[in-house]
Amino acid sequence: MLFDLSLPELQQYLPERNEPKDFDAFWAETLAASRQFPLNTVFKPVDYAMALVDTYDVTFNGYGGQPIKGWLILPKDAQEPLPCVVQYIGYGGGRGFPTDWLLYPSAGYAAFIMDTRGQGSAWQQGDTPDLSSQGASPHFPGFMTLGVLDPATYYYRRVFTDAVRAVEAACTHPLVDIKRMVVTGGSQGGGISLAVSGLLPDLAAVMPDVPFLCHFYRAATITDEDPYHEIARFLKVHRDKTEIVFRTLSYFDGMNFAVRAGAPALFSTGLMDVTCPPSTVFAAYNHYNGKKEIRVYPFNLHDGGGSHHDLEKLRFLSKILN
Repeated sequence: MLFDLSLPELQQYLPERNEPKDFDAFWAETLAASRQFPLNTVFKPVDYAMALVDTYDVTFNGYGGQPIKGWLILPKDAQEPLPCVVQYIGYGGGRGFPTDWLLYPSAGYAAFIMDTRGQGSAWQQGDTPDLSSQGASPHFPGFMTLGVLDPATYYYRRVFTDAVRAVEAACTHPLVDIKRMVVTGGSQGGGISLAVSGLLPDLAAVMPDVPFLCHFYRAATITDEDPYHEIARFLKVHRDKTEIVFRTLSYFDGMNFAVRAGAPALFSTGLMDVTCPPSTVFAAYNHYNGKKEIRVYPFNLHDGGGSHHDLEKLRFLSKILN
């Protein structure tokens, strides 16, 4: 059912951002620390019996110089540098197999898929452990409260850093056009793409689908669905940690990255989405600083626009990149 604000209210919804004063310094220091380690990107050709694409098993160094896995998939025998779509994965999923990621290579783009550290066992397999020893404080099962008592140890500090380094790793391949880099993903992947859009100024486009990791306080109080509900259940036990938790989350809120982003953006939301409520999506969208569009799917939940929205994204990229 429709449970959130009405569409006219959503279109005007611009909540206050609780941004820490050292937000920019925190992220500048985080990225600088990881950039002290070489990317050491390795593109290993692999054969998955697909005749129309060239596929590479990728390893690069992310947060703390720790190895992150991925895929690079190119249209077969590409000769000139191609626009590259860097893709981030939904909560609990991993990079799976190259056969799962053929949309953008079929449209003539390079596709770079980043595995998500520590995930990849809920619905699609992954291959990247979370090697960091940080974030070992008690947490509710899942990733939302892993290390949440300090922004320096919070799980998504590592993931967002990996995601920036994924773009930089993709740029090292000679058939990737570094001037036409795009980031996208659904749910968690949408939230990660928003973070990257605020951390990397020279992206060609960003496409966050039903994005997660936005407007945390409202999300945690308006839905009982995971993953946001992990926060509420953590605070149900750790009653004295509410202020600390939401201070940490403010360093990772999509709204705070959105105001720093400038690339053309295509968002999506489902008005019946109880996993990433539409008001949390519109909070990030309305704060987004670049040229932007949003596709609204009134009768959809967290599936958003599905294949219909895939077509919208391809048309959007054709307009932006060509």
